[in-house]
Amino acid sequence: MRPYEVMVIFDVDIEEGAIRERIDRVLDVVKNGGGNPGRVDHWGRRTFAYELKHRTEGYYVVIEATAEPHVLSEVDRMLALDDAVLRHKVVRQPEKAAGRSARTASRGKAAAPAAS
Repeated sequence: MRPYEVMVIFDVDIEEGAIRERIDRVLDVVKNGGGNPGRVDHWGRRTFAYELKHRTEGYYVVIEATAEPHVLSEVDRMLALDDAVLRHKVVRQPEKAAGRSARTASRGKAAAPAAS
């Protein structure tokens, strides 16, 4: 399984309850695909630097998840089809950034021969 981060910008015209439902659907897809949904960070309403689909504001949400690539491709497809999503981006996180560096570093130390 690989760590991912999904940034989603929702239309501000929809209610927060509808945004939460859409996020729950994303998390359900990750769970049903055998992945582990992580932290969900609601950044809230932000003004765009430039107009996006005739909008000047969006509701930002960042979702962290650990899953297989085919699960996140389904999440990507689902977000692309949703009319309430103005823009989204799925990014694979490096192993170090996902907190796995300590585990791999301890393996490397155990395998290294001791200097005399």
